[in-house]
Amino acid sequence: MKQPIGVFDSGIGGLSVLREIRALLPNEDLLYVADSGFAPYGHRSAAFIIQRALSISEFLLERGAKAIVVACNTATAVAIEKLRQKFVIPIVGMEPGIKPAAAISKSKVIGVLATEGTLNSDRFSTLLTRSTENLEIIVQPCPGLVEQIEAGDFTGSATRALVVRYVLPLLARGADTLVLGCTHYPLLRTLIAQIAGPAVHIIDTGPAVALQLQHRLVTSQLHTDNSQLGTQQFWTSSPLERQHAVISRVLGQSIQINPLPSIDNEVDKT
Repeated sequence: MKQPIGVFDSGIGGLSVLREIRALLPNEDLLYVADSGFAPYGHRSAAFIIQRALSISEFLLERGAKAIVVACNTATAVAIEKLRQKFVIPIVGMEPGIKPAAAISKSKVIGVLATEGTLNSDRFSTLLTRSTENLEIIVQPCPGLVEQIEAGDFTGSATRALVVRYVLPLLARGADTLVLGCTHYPLLRTLIAQIAGPAVHIIDTGPAVALQLQHRLVTSQLHTDNSQLGTQQFWTSSPLERQHAVISRVLGQSIQINPLPSIDNEVDKT
């Protein structure tokens, strides 16, 4: 079926997932919305995130999306059940990779780097309840880190200082595995690995999400029969010039990006 797949995030973090989808499903057409004008979602109210997720999903459906990937841990945690109740197409979300982390950790101490919105959600609490047997899971909110990534600062001194502040205490408590619980953080994977050291495993669930999307497309008979490389389209709620530079840098190619039409929220922008 030659309809596109819609992908959205609070900003550019979901590009880490988009790259995995493109690698696994090279012939699929992709639509990507970076809601950077409202990033990060981590400190937003649940009502705001739900309304934003619904509005962006409707925007993608209007453009023919046959499936939607919520490439944002916070939006998944807060809004994905509402999306699945309203829309009948496959909707794939994110979940911090505690299970794969537990499988490879020798110390059985796992650090989870995530936003406050993800860590405070009922969905994450349920995940912890299912996963805590014989494990010590240390959660680490990372205020300020998404903002650095949105600004395109992947290696600078301010970004490095934040990663040091959030990672080293986890290692000091015995963590030998770090879970990247925000789709922005894989864009700092090289820096995190440098600071954590080669003995520490880093878990990114982007590849697993791409596999789940592939499975849903096949079982729903929605996979493309296109034999050519799929197209990509991008929209942002942030100024175009800055987003063009950062997204092109992340993807390693110059892209065309469009302004996201105004999507009115029925709730306070808090």
